[in-house]
Amino acid sequence: MHDNVPARPAEAFRQRLLSRKALLGSFIKTPTVHATEILGDLGFDFVVVDEEHAPFDRGQTELILLAARAAATAAIVRVPEIDRILGALDDGAAGVLVPHISTAGRAREAAAACRYRGGRRGFSNSPRAGRYGGLGIWPHVDRQDAHVSLIAMIEDPEALGEIDVILATEGLDAVFIGRGDLTVALQAESPDAPPVQAAVETICAAAGRAGKPVCMMVASAAEAKRYHALGASAFIIASDQAFMRKAATESLGSFSKEFAA
Repeated sequence: MHDNVPARPAEAFRQRLLSRKALLGSFIKTPTVHATEILGDLGFDFVVVDEEHAPFDRGQTELILLAARAAATAAIVRVPEIDRILGALDDGAAGVLVPHISTAGRAREAAAACRYRGGRRGFSNSPRAGRYGGLGIWPHVDRQDAHVSLIAMIEDPEALGEIDVILATEGLDAVFIGRGDLTVALQAESPDAPPVQAAVETICAAAGRAGKPVCMMVASAAEAKRYHALGASAFIIASDQAFMRKAATESLGSFSKEFAA
C-alpha cells in the first residue's frame, strides 16, 4: 500500500476555505468536462457541480471530478439529497454543498454522511478517493476526514432562528447563503431587498461568532467586495452557462450591429 502519497492541489481546498482565503468559483450546469477544464486552466479556485438544478447522473459527475483533478482545481458537488453525498465523495469530490440546511438536526445528518470518525460515512477505499485501493483503511479515513469540506446552504427563513446552533455543528465547515431561495421565501422584490439583506447580515454575523467561513454567489466584483466586508470569503461569480450566454450575447450584439447597416 502506498499510504504516504502526496496531497493533490484540490486536497488543499478545505484548509484554504477554513483560513478564509479569498476564493473564486463557478457553478457547472452542463454535464460535460470541457467547462471545468477551461475554468481550472484559467485559475479558478473551485467549481461546483450542480446536481440539484442541472441534469447530472453519477457517471457524468464522476467525469467532471476527473476533469477538475486534471485541471488542478477543487470540485465541490451540490447534492440534491443527503443520500447522494457518499457517491460524490467516493468519486473524489473535494467536498459537498448541501441545500436547505434549516435545522441543527439536518446539519448533523449531513455532517455524519461526510465523516468516517464520529459519522456514518460508508467505508470503501476502492473508488478514486481511496486511490483505487492504493490507500490503506486508516490512511484513507484520515485523509478524507482531513480534506473533505461540508458547506451548508442557508436558504430558508426558519434557519435564521437556529443559525447559531447550525453553525455549532461538529464537522460543518462553512455556510453558503442562498439569496435566491431566501428572496422567494421572503417574497422580496430582489436579492438586494432589505429583508434579504437583513438575513445575509444575520448569517454573516453568526458565522463570524462561530469562526466559520461564508460563501456567496455574487454578480460583480463590487458586490463581492461589499460582502467580503461582512465576512464572506468564497464567491461563486457565475456558471458555465452564464459565462457562455454573456459571451454569446456580446458577440452576437457586436456582429449584428456591424451588419445592421
